[in-house]
Amino acid sequence: MGHAPIVKHLAELSKYSIAENQEGHLQEDVRQIFLTGPEDGSATSVFYEVWDPQSEQPDNSHPDSVEIFLFLSGHGRATCDEYETDVRAGDVLVLPAGSVHRIRNTSRTERMYAVTIMANDPGAMPGGFAKLVTDGVASPVDEVDLATILSDPIALPEHD
Repeated sequence: MGHAPIVKHLAELSKYSIAENQEGHLQEDVRQIFLTGPEDGSATSVFYEVWDPQSEQPDNSHPDSVEIFLFLSGHGRATCDEYETDVRAGDVLVLPAGSVHRIRNTSRTERMYAVTIMANDPGAMPGGFAKLVTDGVASPVDEVDLATILSDPIALPEHD
């Protein structure tokens, strides 16, 4: 007997805040929407990532995982070890395993969006990157998030 496919709808998922700022408060201006990963039977995890205007993640590194970003909208600046490069919608950014990196949304007014792929989730960190994300603080996906990735906008379901 075969395996049933897994189908999720973006409007039914949550955005997760995971990083703390230097004062130890939760950074809520960069969030990941978990699309798939180890809990679905895949060693690769995939996220829809959202940066609010002028936001950035802290420096981070994944010892045994390549991280790949496909930018869908917006523009920003990526730092990888001693290198910096500008990124914009349509760019694919590949961050080598073990690199120290961060990405900043340079817009003062618009969110920046990317599909983010952690090529070897278990190698990203102890316990895996997807677990770190889904253990974060959840918030609902909003209309702007949906409109950026969906060409056929839909109404959001009511949240309790």
